[in-house]
Amino acid sequence: MGSFSNCYCECVEITDSGQPILRVADLPSTPNAKEEGTGVGIGPSTTCSRRMNVAIALSIFFATGLILFFFTVPSCSAQNAPMPAISQLINELRDRQYQSNEVRDKYCYTSVQTTQDIDANGQIKTTETVEKQDFFVNSHVIERAIKKNGRPFNDYDRQRETKRVTKLVEKAKRTPPGQPLEGLNTNISRIPDIITRMLGVMDVRNPRRVSWHNRPTIVLDLAGRKDANTHGLAENTSKALQGTIWIDEADHQVTHLEVTFNDDFSVAGGLIGSIEKGSTFRFDQVPVNGEVWLPTRGEGAVQARLLMVKTLRQRYYEQDYNYQRLGDGSASLKGAK
Repeated sequence: MGSFSNCYCECVEITDSGQPILRVADLPSTPNAKEEGTGVGIGPSTTCSRRMNVAIALSIFFATGLILFFFTVPSCSAQNAPMPAISQLINELRDRQYQSNEVRDKYCYTSVQTTQDIDANGQIKTTETVEKQDFFVNSHVIERAIKKNGRPFNDYDRQRETKRVTKLVEKAKRTPPGQPLEGLNTNISRIPDIITRMLGVMDVRNPRRVSWHNRPTIVLDLAGRKDANTHGLAENTSKALQGTIWIDEADHQVTHLEVTFNDDFSVAGGLIGSIEKGSTFRFDQVPVNGEVWLPTRGEGAVQARLLMVKTLRQRYYEQDYNYQRLGDGSASLKGAK
């Protein structure tokens, strides 16, 4: 076999982003000989073959460009579609939330909640973690604690918790949806319902589209109106809030929320307590099993005064997972990990 010199063949590689890149690969060849045992001439035909490869590469390049063009244009058109009226979006959000409440009664999930007490210098004084099983009765969330700081409840604690939960279930059956069961209970699963009611008495502006977790989402900025005619604790709270809400465009559900208290908020004129300016909260939820939205996480930093005496500084973290549909014997269903 004669000696070989290097000849090059150009080829096209399509990257993950869909862009074609021209590559060069080595091919063995001899200038004026045939490959031994094959009868295929390499030398004289190399130039012709190389020209053919370039022509094929250019053809693929332009074809790929056309494909990318036609697949990209509809996406751009969707982004430029007319934005729905804010009032219409809020009404649809409210309607979907009520529909979702009915389906949520069929689900339960695990919730791990961590509370940290903070001193005046921002240092952590104590940390408490409680694992709970959350389920719904008449659209009200019921939480049954099963572990504290990683330790399962003993028999006495289990019996006491069972007694408490049983009474709460009976009360939930008699309490209309939307009304709190336990005073100022603000479990994060209630956040979408609370925020939906707040939107009607807040300034909502600057609508824009984004992709949130690979789903089309409409983002709105929120600000409380001091002169709003409000009714109830949730609407009254809205006067002291500002923030941003992410609404899933297909399902009309709250998928993400970030709010801050831009003013002090007092409960019963401060006799019960007050939340101080600068307190913050974040919330996320996801679609589960294609029929309901459930929370995945929440976190907050709160400074408050209780009974006009005690100052409370806390950080709060919650993780939710292991969604299950009651009665079908299934394990965790589709949703966020």
